[in-house]
Amino acid sequence: MSRKLVALGSIASILGGTALAEVPDVATDVTPVHSLVARVMEGVGTPELVIAQGASPHEYSLRPSEARALQDADLVFWIGEDLTPWMENSIETLAEGAKVISLLESDGTELLDFREGALFEAHDHDSHGHGDEGDDHDGHDDAHDDHAEEEEHAHDDHDEHDEHHKDEGHEHDDHAEADHDDHDGHDDHHGHDHGDHDPHAWLSVENASVWLNTIAAALSAADPDNAGTYYANAAAGREELAQLVGEIGGVLEPVRGKRFVVFHDAYQYFETDFDFPASGAISLSDASDPSPARIAEIQERVANEGIACVLSEPQYDQKLVATVMDGTPAKTAVIDPLGVDLELGPNLYPQLLRNLATSLAGCL
Repeated sequence: MSRKLVALGSIASILGGTALAEVPDVATDVTPVHSLVARVMEGVGTPELVIAQGASPHEYSLRPSEARALQDADLVFWIGEDLTPWMENSIETLAEGAKVISLLESDGTELLDFREGALFEAHDHDSHGHGDEGDDHDGHDDAHDDHAEEEEHAHDDHDEHDEHHKDEGHEHDDHAEADHDDHDGHDDHHGHDHGDHDPHAWLSVENASVWLNTIAAALSAADPDNAGTYYANAAAGREELAQLVGEIGGVLEPVRGKRFVVFHDAYQYFETDFDFPASGAISLSDASDPSPARIAEIQERVANEGIACVLSEPQYDQKLVATVMDGTPAKTAVIDPLGVDLELGPNLYPQLLRNLATSLAGCL
């Protein structure tokens, strides 16, 4: 009887070799990246989310559990320094032995330069390039004088934030610091002083589709026994995204040509993918407080140019949106580029884009 058990155990070990293979520990930065990685790892493992859902990725203190996720990681997938400049130091310190993949730097990623100024024109959406080719775009060197001053202040703030991480390592407060009130007194302080490219590249379905293969390749290199599953999941995910493009196009088509402004300029990848351009942004970026002059520009456009919709976000000051809309027939809706209220997992990313399109179309 005992010999039969031993034999059965040996067979199970042989047949179950792939299932028993050690799955790499994976850490991700923001929820859309977590969702894409979860889609590729489906049936094999689950990634860890480093930046708490609902928190601002621009200014954040890691919880001990999140620091451990980086410390234990074999692989780290993140958007890159342009989105979370503080995180580079955390990765270098805590994930020293991990393979780190910056999705903004992965082959095939389409990058867009930042738009300067409160008002956007149609030609802004024609200036996207492939990979580092975006560095050659015209217009970025002609930034406004106040933009240069903003960069100087933001650079100083970043240096101070880096020192905070060096001193404290991963023994940070056990809560996320997502409150934008810390930016009071920093007029138009913003978070894109670390690169020329808009880091909200996950809002392009084309980029997400490319990244699924990037993620599968990195996971397969670290875990060859499960490579077939990773690549099959990535292929299935790409097909799902292709169908999503058609679905979103159908949602937007009835309101195509109507005009809207957004709270902050984070959506040009989505706008470019679906040829549905915004007319302006109240705020320059996620981490900025708009100047009175910028608000006045947006107010004038909303009042005089038939803007139908002003889009807000859950974490930002609704009073500013009300100020911009005052005295106009424009409507408002809330959109969310990070999936704050969605369930973590493979379905978050497509649902995030679906919700964005539905909210935009409903507002218009």
